[in-house]
Amino acid sequence: MSILDGKKPSLFGRRISRRTALTGGGVLAGAAFLGVAPTFSARAGNRTKIRLAWTEFAACHSPIAFGVAKGIYDKHDLDIELFYQGASGQTLVQSLATGKADAGAGLLLDWVKPLEQGLDVKLFVGSHGGCTRLLASKASGITTLEGLKGKTIVSYDPASPPKHSFQIALARAGIDPEQDVNWKAVPFDLVGATVDRGEADALAHLDPWAYSLKKQYDLVEIANTQTGIFENKVCCVLGVNGPFLEANRDAVRRLAEANIEIHEYTGKHPEEVAKWYLENLKPDLALADLSDDLGSFVYHIHPIGPELVEQVKWAAEDLQLIKVIDASTDPAELAQRVTANLLA
Repeated sequence: MSILDGKKPSLFGRRISRRTALTGGGVLAGAAFLGVAPTFSARAGNRTKIRLAWTEFAACHSPIAFGVAKGIYDKHDLDIELFYQGASGQTLVQSLATGKADAGAGLLLDWVKPLEQGLDVKLFVGSHGGCTRLLASKASGITTLEGLKGKTIVSYDPASPPKHSFQIALARAGIDPEQDVNWKAVPFDLVGATVDRGEADALAHLDPWAYSLKKQYDLVEIANTQTGIFENKVCCVLGVNGPFLEANRDAVRRLAEANIEIHEYTGKHPEEVAKWYLENLKPDLALADLSDDLGSFVYHIHPIGPELVEQVKWAAEDLQLIKVIDASTDPAELAQRVTANLLA
């Protein structure tokens, strides 16, 4: 169980209004429900209902709810019910495995291990590039990955996606990510304070928290999941239940189309999405900071079909490097098995 289960990180000052419409207990039926006038009208006819799992306080998930509010899914004949799946990859997997959601958005590095173990879910489209940062205190003097050798890095979970991301980066840089670096796990809300108190030299975290901590504690950005070995790599990916895909393949294709449209729109209009995010999800960040953070993501990376297979293979190879994926697993075979080619 994640340390975040049952609570929301403190960056978010209060729960969103009409929360039941945004969690598993209710439906975000459309823009009017949030008090936002829809830009697009729904098509006539019967739309396909899809229960889509998301994490409401993750900055990179805000385009999903924005897309519902602005009627973008309606354009694709989809009736999207947003299901609040919790704050970790484990709870996302649980929501799909137990049938509480039909599809869901999650970090690719969170998806691969459960899929290797037999989770009946197919990945079908990517959303954007990385939203994770590795930050060091100025007092540590660290400015490169190589400078982390012998140092302590803090994250919020012993198996957090940020930890795995930068273990991979360290390994690719020739540094043993277990023997040459000391990893420390603390509660989610204490990650930044741990570095500020000098109890760790660097931190690995997700946005918007990493963005906020960088500004709050004047930290140095050593790496992120957009540059270096992660350049042109997808970060977040949509997955769908196997039985739902089999019965609703055309609807899943339309969901992929809507997902690409929403993220391309966000890439061109980050300020508009940030304003909606601030008004409806209530993070304790200024509009300028939210716009800057959302504007920093790489939205043109949304692989589908063979491109997604290649991205999943890379992720499996990387996770194999840090011993998350079994040594006997064939990354290429795994990638073919756990993806759905909607272009075929």
